Amino acid sequence: MAEDIRTKIENYKTAPFDARFPNQNQTRHCFQNYLDFHRCEKSLTAKGQDPHPCQWYFRVFSSMCPNSWVEKWDEQREAGTFPCKI
Repeated sequence: MAEDIRTKIENYKTAPFDARFPNQNQTRHCFQNYLDFHRCEKSLTAKGQDPHPCQWYFRVFSSMCPNSWVEKWDEQREAGTFPCKI
């Protein structure tokens, strides 16, 4: 199972269709994957597990989100002013 996940992550090309976000505007899709990545990483690290499966979310939001948004969100998380709970 773990090898299957690693293979999928390595073969990743671009963000797949997500039925939760059917519209052309993918802003929410981008933001949700950013949140999912950090929540996944936090959860698996707290359990003492390998956070490698979280790389899927990282690759999705990295391909969808403008770099300036990601930088802004990272700065907000570091400053403690991020608008959502991770």
